[in-house]
Amino acid sequence: MTASNPAQPSALAQLLEARLGARCARIAESHGQTTLEVLPENWLNVALTLRDDPQLRFEQLVDLCGIDYLSWGEGEWEGDAASWQGFSRGVEGAGPGRFGWSTRPHPQHVPRRFGVVAHLLSISHNQRVRVRAYCADDELPSVASLVAVWPGVNWFEREAFDLFGIVFEGHPDLRRILTDYGFVGHPFRKDFPLIGNVEVRYDADKKRVVYEPVRSVEPRVTVPRTLRDDSRYEQAQAEAKARGAK
Repeated sequence: MTASNPAQPSALAQLLEARLGARCARIAESHGQTTLEVLPENWLNVALTLRDDPQLRFEQLVDLCGIDYLSWGEGEWEGDAASWQGFSRGVEGAGPGRFGWSTRPHPQHVPRRFGVVAHLLSISHNQRVRVRAYCADDELPSVASLVAVWPGVNWFEREAFDLFGIVFEGHPDLRRILTDYGFVGHPFRKDFPLIGNVEVRYDADKKRVVYEPVRSVEPRVTVPRTLRDDSRYEQAQAEAKARGAK
């Protein structure tokens, strides 16, 4: 186990290291939150220990979600450097959906593209922990299902499968839960096109709903509302202050 900060680890971090041993790949502590990182092959085994070990007793899984680290830490806006040209000219064109995992700007940020995070609660010991594993395969991300450990995670895993395409091995009913039956792709992946892959319309001749490639929507970059320092406002404030002093 390697700690992510030089400060003295908390009692929970020390306990996790002692009880999990080599199965604990890394522990990070930030803003009062403890994050336990495990290898994907240890995902299910560690979950069982976290639930059943009497010194841990994380009886409840509060949440589980998928993460796509494509473009993690990157932005496509130049910011102040382009403000004099107008917000629409500040796009660098290197944001999510505009490059692939292998050609991302800074590949050293994270070791793998997809991750799974579970938030656990120990009612017995009044403790919380965040558990994360990076999926070993970027093309077909997968980890073991935790339904046998915490049955309530069933729909959370289906959601992560639907939105990120992460497969949970051993899940009893892994199918989409939010998108339509004919939906193509996984909408929370960062390279998913902003306009989608297909559009749906009712065909009066065929008298049924048909799916076809997107034609009616033009791809565009959403322009955020950004507040920046502006000399015009500084001048107005200075003039107002001068008037008030008279």
